[in-house]
Amino acid sequence: MIIKQSVVDVLMFLFERYLDDDEFNESNHVTDDRDNIQPRLEEMGFQHQEINQAFDWLEDLNDLQESQQFNPVKETSTRIYSDEEKKLISIESIGFLSFLEQSGILIPVTRELILDRVIALGHPLDAEQLKWIIMIVLHTYPGEENALALMENFIFDDVIDRIQ
Repeated sequence: MIIKQSVVDVLMFLFERYLDDDEFNESNHVTDDRDNIQPRLEEMGFQHQEINQAFDWLEDLNDLQESQQFNPVKETSTRIYSDEEKKLISIESIGFLSFLEQSGILIPVTRELILDRVIALGHPLDAEQLKWIIMIVLHTYPGEENALALMENFIFDDVIDRIQ
């Protein structure tokens, strides 16, 4: 049986194995070590195309964060989602993003980075995939350690609730 893997699956694997590791605490360390990590991913069964797209996605995230191009006009601005964004994330997921922002877990800049990275993937995401994208962005954005810890609680508490 062949399991169809997506770029998000590769990103989730990279986060669990490398990004959340003290040795590779930043995504640019992971992308710098691409030549060593890529064969391991292929051995795990990930396809070459999805692996390359995942590394490119992380590199683009690093570039975006360094350019700091996502500065909102005002911190109190209301975000209106485009039709393209609505095609890629559900209304419930948009509500979840709003909740995270109102709770102080997301700031406008991290919200915009998340939305940019969702669009870069180019296919609809379910709620679980979106949570992982949020965690990756928060992990790589400087100063968002507390927000990441809260987001991890959301993800892992959700898993525990499903098990019970």
